[in-house]
Amino acid sequence: MARVEQISLSKGGVPKLPVQEAAIGPLGVEGDDHNDKKNHGGPDRALCLYSLEVIQALQAEGHPIAPGNTGENVTISGLDWESVVPGVRLRLGSDVLVEVTAYTTPCDTNIAYFKDGDFTRMGQKQHPGWSRVYARVLSGGTLRLGDPVEVVSGVPAG
Repeated sequence: MARVEQISLSKGGVPKLPVQEAAIGPLGVEGDDHNDKKNHGGPDRALCLYSLEVIQALQAEGHPIAPGNTGENVTISGLDWESVVPGVRLRLGSDVLVEVTAYTTPCDTNIAYFKDGDFTRMGQKQHPGWSRVYARVLSGGTLRLGDPVEVVSGVPAG
């Protein structure tokens, strides 16, 4: 079963640090902020989501990455991450409904979390299926560590 492995926030920048629960509203995790508001945040980039399994695979390659390091707000386990594409809707816990809007663009603020500084290792163009994703919040509420995650629509055929 897919679940929320970590909820992370910061007052700006990375890493984002873990919390046990958070209120999720139209602009994402309440109390979370961004240093670069031109490229992060806003209604279509309210939440940044990432896969625990992808993070673990990157760690196995020797990258010093951990949940929250690269700015994701919600780290999820148990999903086929390659199928988490723009248009997919996910229910996070009992209250929160989100729709994936875009793949994130790798940023040099993440250089410290990648072997040889190759932060493009999590770029969708360079490595399809290894990217973080942005999501808009369709329905907010409280999100807790361990909450179930369910794909509710938009799964590509095949």
